[in-house]
Amino acid sequence: MSTALHNLKLITNGTITEGKAVLIEGNKIKAIVNEQSIPADAVKKNLNGAYLAPGFIDLQIYGSGGKLFAGKPEIAALQRMEDDLLNQGTTGFFATIGTNTNDIVEAGIDTAKAYRANARGNFWGVHLEGPYLNAAKRGAHPEKYIKKATLAEVKGWIERAEGVISMITIAPELQDHEVIDYLHTQGIILSSGHSNATYEQGKGFLNKPIPAVTHLFNAMPQMHHREPGYIPAIFEERPYTSIVADGNHVDWPMIRLAKRELGDRLFLITDAVTAATEGTYQHRLEGDKYVMPDGTLSGSSLTMLKAVQNCVEKVGIELAEAVNMASLYPAQLAKKASKGRIIEGLDADLIIFNAHYETIATVLQGNYLTINI
Repeated sequence: MSTALHNLKLITNGTITEGKAVLIEGNKIKAIVNEQSIPADAVKKNLNGAYLAPGFIDLQIYGSGGKLFAGKPEIAALQRMEDDLLNQGTTGFFATIGTNTNDIVEAGIDTAKAYRANARGNFWGVHLEGPYLNAAKRGAHPEKYIKKATLAEVKGWIERAEGVISMITIAPELQDHEVIDYLHTQGIILSSGHSNATYEQGKGFLNKPIPAVTHLFNAMPQMHHREPGYIPAIFEERPYTSIVADGNHVDWPMIRLAKRELGDRLFLITDAVTAATEGTYQHRLEGDKYVMPDGTLSGSSLTMLKAVQNCVEKVGIELAEAVNMASLYPAQLAKKASKGRIIEGLDADLIIFNAHYETIATVLQGNYLTINI
């Protein structure tokens, strides 16, 4: 028996459609039909005019609810992240670890492996942001832990991870080709971040084979009319590029510029952290952003739905396209072909939200969570 979600505004593939019903059977989208064609035996759920969109995907988040996985990698932190993100409509995420000691990185790998078997379904793996960065653009990453990658260490971590490492942010201009080639052949998503690459260097490695860039405009050389720097290379090569749409990490006109240049390669991340008073990253909430003890901007307090709202209300991006930036494009980068769209045969990973950008419900592979309808 299928469930029919109806009386909704359907957002998928860059369009908003009314008068349709979405049929879910098991963990899949069975069909999209006209409302008058809902099968008689279907269980109907009236969404009362709310938006139905693909579940959001956050490829860079460090912690939630007072538990910073990146600083204290424990099962409880992953559980807190998973639960909080499901309540917010995020149906896929990479738990992220910043530059840190080998002990913390390896504890994170081991914890993620242990948790994977019991995860509720939206935990997709680990994103290592560092330690193979450029100290000149370290941001909140401590210089003492930043280093050049060695093939032996990288292989050790990848083998230890048994597939749980999904993404690594590196400064490609400082790494040996053998390291980059090895990670690429292992299916790891390589993203350039905290990089001081020149225009020429960027032209050399973006999409060759680096397919992504981490948090555009942050921790990278800025444009200059006589020394163009890395950003024009990003605009020309158009890798998948993440951006933090909170108004603190990047101002709204710059997000508009990035959207004009990158189109369907620009995607949203939260880069969200949570308060911490111990360890390498002692984040303190200051207004609506997090800073380190010395005042350096660190992470955001965003949710993915808030990032979508900001893109619509502050940047001027159409809602359906902002949803693509939070779902379809990160799904494409992560090679999750069954995610990011609402079409027949794909996974029933969905968010239901109202006109005030409040999450009403999350559907994860056909299972209803926090549903109020």
